[in-house]
Amino acid sequence: MRQRFSLARLLASTSLIAAVATGLGGCTGMSKLSEVTGSVGPRAEAAPADPARAVEVYGERYRANPKDAGAALAYGQALRANGQRAQAVAVLEQATIANPGNKPLLAQYGRALADNGNFQQAFDVLSKAHSPDNPDWHLLSVQGTALDQMGRHDEARSYYASALKIAPGDPGVLSNLGLSYMLTRNLPKAEEALRQAYASPRASARVRQNLALVVGLQGRFAEAETIVKADLPPDQAAANVAYLKEMLNRNDAPRGAPKRTPVASLSQPD
Repeated sequence: MRQRFSLARLLASTSLIAAVATGLGGCTGMSKLSEVTGSVGPRAEAAPADPARAVEVYGERYRANPKDAGAALAYGQALRANGQRAQAVAVLEQATIANPGNKPLLAQYGRALADNGNFQQAFDVLSKAHSPDNPDWHLLSVQGTALDQMGRHDEARSYYASALKIAPGDPGVLSNLGLSYMLTRNLPKAEEALRQAYASPRASARVRQNLALVVGLQGRFAEAETIVKADLPPDQAAANVAYLKEMLNRNDAPRGAPKRTPVASLSQPD
């Protein structure tokens, strides 16, 4: 079936994709929470697999000593992973006040601000979390997504380029770059960057979704369907294909219909 869509309208409704991709640029996932809990106690413990349980565990530690940087860092990340964005911002803001100049806290606070849609503030905070003489490519990528959200696409791409000089071929940064081009309707360049990302053995499921979306936006839906279904169980493949079709037919929705999550967020956060 020939897919009908309005590129301008779809792009207008998917401006949040770059923010979704922030996690690709260096978000610390739940599987890495144990890496930031070393200062909480004498023993490093594995992070609870369930995000809600992690919020409970780290929240208890944080409330016992709100000024402890390690406890605040772990609790803030747990809140982010559990989708409690505003609360994560509040916790990490207080932690940075109590621990001025703590770069890991500033980095996590900046990411939380980006999650919450505070893009200019996120960019400013992240600028304090690293320096030109010692840049963190993860943070450069997150700053790029913040700039994309503010419509400053050329600046955003300069940040992605800087990140790629430090981490050549990183699929998360390349995915963010591809989405940046998509947001300015340069679909061939978007596809080029996303295909490079997709070719990496470290590419996440989200990269697959982003590539399929860009290919579909160019009218090659059969190819997009093949990409979105690759190596997936039948039920998940069918669900992703259905969602891709919905995204590409968004212009048929009644005016004022509620917006849905972009296809790029179908996978779990990295």
